[in-house]
Amino acid sequence: MFEFPHTPPRGYSYEIAEHRRNVVSIWICNHGEFSYTDEVPKSIWGFYNVKLKKYYAPVNSKTVGKEVDIQNTTPYSAMQILKPMRPSVLSFV
Repeated sequence: MFEFPHTPPRGYSYEIAEHRRNVVSIWICNHGEFSYTDEVPKSIWGFYNVKLKKYYAPVNSKTVGKEVDIQNTTPYSAMQILKPMRPSVLSFV
């Protein structure tokens, strides 16, 4: 269908599902051991428009957000980091 450029981190995998016509949702699945569920927990990674060949950040699991450059995404999410985190006094407490 399409070539996803990220390799899943250790203990994770990706799952693709049809979101709507020409758009698929990409989910990241965590295969760690959890005591509260027997199902694999998953989070929305982002969306991909198959026709336009473009990636989009999620607003939430049902809403497609803004277009993103795949080079500016991580294996964990298509959401962009707006500001780099700066150390604060609380970081050292």
